[in-house]
Amino acid sequence: MAKLPLALILVSVTLSAVAQLLFKLGVSSNAETSGLSISAKLVATLLSPGVLGGLTLYGIGTIVWLAALARTPLSQAYPFVGLGFLMTAFFGYAFLSEEFGIPRILGTILVIAGISLIARG
Repeated sequence: MAKLPLALILVSVTLSAVAQLLFKLGVSSNAETSGLSISAKLVATLLSPGVLGGLTLYGIGTIVWLAALARTPLSQAYPFVGLGFLMTAFFGYAFLSEEFGIPRILGTILVIAGISLIARG
């Protein structure tokens, strides 16, 4: 795979993974909405910095993804989305103290192996 399409894919996937982290932080930080109605809670959550930041990164990531798809076959590009699973698991562990036990480690190894095989094709 050429360098530019690969770089675009990796940037897009990274932006999406960071967006997931921001989404989690955004919905987790809205504990102060306990006395509000459901619609007010929804608005407060959607307008939280984490959710807005996540949506922004998803938008940018989508534009980058479109640029990547213009330069590479979908069947070769799409498996790299699996890297997002790896990144979000790492971000959850590193920034949210989520568990990263043996099953996740083994699953991560399998995903990396699959992406490596596809990238060579």
